[in-house]
Amino acid sequence: MKRALHLGTNGKSRRGRPGRSCENASMRSTPAEDEPSPGRYRPYRADSLLVEHDGPVAVITINRPERRNAVDSVCADQLREAFLAFDSDEERSVAVLAGAGGTFCAGADLKAVAEGDRRPIPDDGPGPMGPTRLTLGKPVIAAVEGYAVAGGIELALWCDLRVAAEDAIFGVFCRRFGVPLCDLGTVRLPRIVGHGRAMDLILTGRAVPAPEALTLGLATRVVAPGEALAAAVALAHQLAALPQICLRSDRLSALEQWGLTEEEAARNEARRGRAVVDSGETLEGALRFAGGAGRRGVALD
Repeated sequence: MKRALHLGTNGKSRRGRPGRSCENASMRSTPAEDEPSPGRYRPYRADSLLVEHDGPVAVITINRPERRNAVDSVCADQLREAFLAFDSDEERSVAVLAGAGGTFCAGADLKAVAEGDRRPIPDDGPGPMGPTRLTLGKPVIAAVEGYAVAGGIELALWCDLRVAAEDAIFGVFCRRFGVPLCDLGTVRLPRIVGHGRAMDLILTGRAVPAPEALTLGLATRVVAPGEALAAAVALAHQLAALPQICLRSDRLSALEQWGLTEEEAARNEARRGRAVVDSGETLEGALRFAGGAGRRGVALD
C-alpha cells in the first residue's frame, strides 16, 4: 500500500532518534502522539494567483508578496488548477510563471506549516508545490526576479525555460531547515546542470547568483533587474508564433526520452515526427520556404 506523507509534521521517533529514511524532518504519515496539534489552518489569503492573458500567452503570477510568494496548500492547489486550465485552453500556446513584488518564490510557506497547514507527499499525484508533477503539452517559461529558492527553485526547474534578472538568486535554501526536495528537485536539477554541479547545490544549499546560474545552464537567459517578466513574455510570444504542432511534439519527445532506452526514444521520436508530417504543418512550412521565406535564419512574419 502506498503511503502519503505530509509536509509539516515531526519525523522523530518516540526515543528522539530519526525515523526511517523516508520520514525526514518535516514529514510523517501521522502526527507523533506527544506532539501538540496546531489548530485548523486558516489561510490569510484565499486567492493566491493573478492570471492574465496576452493573446496566446498566459501569465500566471503567484500573488503572496507578504510571504515572499511562499506557497501554502491553497496556493499549491490553485497553481495546479491554473496550469491545467492553461493546458486545455486552445487559445493559449505558452505560459509564463512569475511572482509578485520582486520575488519569484521562496518555497513552501513554513509559516503556514507552523500554523497547521498540512499537505500530502504522495508517491503519485500532485506535488506539494502544486503543478510540479504535471507534464503539460505546452511550454512554460519562468520569469525569475529576486529569490527562486527551496520549493521555488523546484517550480523554476519544472518550467521549460528560465529567464532571470541579473540580481536573481537560486538555491536549495530548505537545506538549512531539514525540509526535503519533494517536487522533483533532486531529479530535474541533475538533468539540467549535471550530477556533480547538482550535488554541490543540493548538499550545500548555497546561494547561486543569476550569472553563475547562466553558466551552469540553470538560467536560460539573464536580463537587467526588473526586466525578467517582460523578457519572458516576449520570449513566450516568439514561441507562440512558431508552428505549434511541431514545437509541442519535439518538446514532448525531449521530455519523454528520459524514461526510455535510446532505441525506444528513437521509435518515439519517429512516431511523433510522422504525426507532425501527417498533420500537414511540415508541407505548409516547406512551401513557405520554397517561396523564399525564412532564408538564412530570418524570422518568419
